[in-house]
Amino acid sequence: MGQKINPLGFRLGTTQSHHSFWFAKSKDFSMGLQEDEKIRNFIKNYVKVKKKRISSGFEGIAYIGIQKRIDLIQVIIYIGFPNLLIEGRTRGVEELQMNIQKEFHRRLNIAITRIEKPYGQPNILAEYIALQLKNRVSFRKAMKKAIELTEQTGTKGIQVQIAGRIDGKEIARVEWIREGRVPLQTIRAKIDHCSHTIRTIYGVLGIKIWIFVNQE
Repeated sequence: MGQKINPLGFRLGTTQSHHSFWFAKSKDFSMGLQEDEKIRNFIKNYVKVKKKRISSGFEGIAYIGIQKRIDLIQVIIYIGFPNLLIEGRTRGVEELQMNIQKEFHRRLNIAITRIEKPYGQPNILAEYIALQLKNRVSFRKAMKKAIELTEQTGTKGIQVQIAGRIDGKEIARVEWIREGRVPLQTIRAKIDHCSHTIRTIYGVLGIKIWIFVNQE
């Protein structure tokens, strides 16, 4: 039987690095981990609630890096479309920073880093597919369009998988499509991965994406 493992954790220390950098005593480690998760969720919810969206209608956050010092938390938002937090409001980032500081009672600094090729990021791609499925677009059409967008960024391979009550069918199933190479067992291969859930009127669908970036 095939043993499934998260491709990111499998490659830590070789082609992948941590998204959080800090040190803590063993008794405080779980608290720090939960704090990281709360900060990430707070930022994503802020973007949703304030409706700071581009015309295509989805958030473009690829991932959020967190670095903790004794008296400061440095948050770096890697975003495909910077106008999500900047356009229309010059104080968008400052407002978000103040809200987080009030919530967590810690000094905090937020920086935004723009990603050159947003559709080469699995999180942004998963949000794109989720938006298409919510708009009743055929799942095959949505998957093929996502693959086309990714191929324009120069990746070597991509695999997209959707599971659940696809198209509202009574029996849940798994559908997947692959283009190019996706060597999951090669540790030297840099592979980006994400899993994303989407709530539809039929139920919850799961989207998984693997992108083969390059090989070291």
